[in-house]
Amino acid sequence: MSAHGGPLRIGFIGSGFIAHFHLDAFEKVRNAEIVGVYSPSPEHRAAFAREVSERELGPCEPYDSVESLVESERIDAVWIMGPNDTRLDHMRAIHRAVRAGRAALRGVACEKPLARTLAEAREMLRLAEDAGLNHGYLEDQIFSVAVERGREIIWRRAVPAAGRPYLARTSEEHSGPHSPWFWVGEKQGGGVLLDMMCHSVEAGRYLLSDPAKGKDSLRPVSANATVASLKWTQPEYAERLRQRMGPEVDYTARPSEDFARGTLAFVDDEGRRLMVECSTSWAYVGPGLRLRLELLGPEYAMEFNSLDSGLSIFLSREVRGSEGEDLVEKQNAEQGLMPVLPDEATIYGYVSEDRHMVECFRKGETPAETFRDGVAVTEMLMALYRSAELGRTVELPDESLETYVPPVARGEYRG
Repeated sequence: MSAHGGPLRIGFIGSGFIAHFHLDAFEKVRNAEIVGVYSPSPEHRAAFAREVSERELGPCEPYDSVESLVESERIDAVWIMGPNDTRLDHMRAIHRAVRAGRAALRGVACEKPLARTLAEAREMLRLAEDAGLNHGYLEDQIFSVAVERGREIIWRRAVPAAGRPYLARTSEEHSGPHSPWFWVGEKQGGGVLLDMMCHSVEAGRYLLSDPAKGKDSLRPVSANATVASLKWTQPEYAERLRQRMGPEVDYTARPSEDFARGTLAFVDDEGRRLMVECSTSWAYVGPGLRLRLELLGPEYAMEFNSLDSGLSIFLSREVRGSEGEDLVEKQNAEQGLMPVLPDEATIYGYVSEDRHMVECFRKGETPAETFRDGVAVTEMLMALYRSAELGRTVELPDESLETYVPPVARGEYRG
């Protein structure tokens, strides 16, 4: 293990889309090296290791199992980024290795969502704590430079003069995920609500929380939600999806929701009522991924739209090229007037997130976002799913959520 003053040596579990976003972020993170990667595909992990080394973020070595990765003397911390249905098994492998004395890790970080159900999320937390590991929940939106800066100004300038904020509105929309497993409810754990509203509820809770008291000073008291499959169950689009993703993704028979709306009510430590309104969609056809956040108080408002980047490019119909995402994530067009995000990893929060986790693990400090936050987010998401299933508001706390599995994950949702 490297000395506390040296770089944190990180192993990645996963080599897909989100792992590459983190690679972009680590270009701007000091005191860290990506020295190992595990993927079930030998070709993918070898290619990823080569890319890490070529970008001088390593040198990186591919490993053929989670166990061999975490038991390596070269690894100080692990970033879990595999598909949702693999994360608990990966955490169990980490726990076994640490408890048996075969691994000497300082910390473990896990991508959103922490788990598919509240029971799984609590087990992720239990395993991390039982192994004595520092743990971080990788929720990038609360580390977004715009969100961090906007929240700091509101709470420093507006709140002392006019009082605390009472309403946060958050949304995330794009045209659909990249990989087949995201579209399969039993594997992913849900549809767009689990995949993307995990961002929205935590960003809203973060914006409304007093920086001096933390997010735990807000107590959720109710959840109300509606879900629907608006686009991808239409026969034409269901067939397009099947052709693109393979026969496992059949939205004529086993759809997931592609739209979700949720409202969460909280009370703060002084009994004041606060609200978070969330909206997420896999059916948004615009330039690309769009994040919108608002924070409202008695005499002020904060607004952020990720597509208002300040930079745009116009390409006429005479300019033709292959499809890609070189302008913005989930890009939907190659011509016309297009917004350009000059540094997505920074704008979305990956750079600040990874920098924060690295320094916390190096110094033995508790991150601002831990597995405990991941559990809290999962509980709110399960309450929203339960509300949508019942067609009524769910009061919190609700003991039934401890064993609850959403209809999409049960294979019972029909759109």
